Amino acid sequence: MLRATAEGVTLAVRARPGAKRTSINGVYGEAMAAELKVSIQAAPIEGRANQALIAFFAELFGLPRSAVELVSGGMSQSKVLLLRGMTMARATAVLAQKIDV
Repeated sequence: MLRATAEGVTLAVRARPGAKRTSINGVYGEAMAAELKVSIQAAPIEGRANQALIAFFAELFGLPRSAVELVSGGMSQSKVLLLRGMTMARATAVLAQKIDV
């Protein structure tokens, strides 16, 4: 789910757009294939759900929106986000407050 890179940390996400509210709903899959399950309030129209996902994680991790980049999965439920400038320890600590990592 979380992987350290030279630029920061990548986060694998399983997004469900069109939900009643934006929230983290647990973990999908196991081990290296694990993804963070996230419900997104925005509809998957014209990239709105992807933009809402970026805004959600920017706020959650205390980063500017420009530091959160969708690196894969633009048209898929399975996505990978790059959190620029984030350390693995800090990312793990933030997610630990929301789920059991």
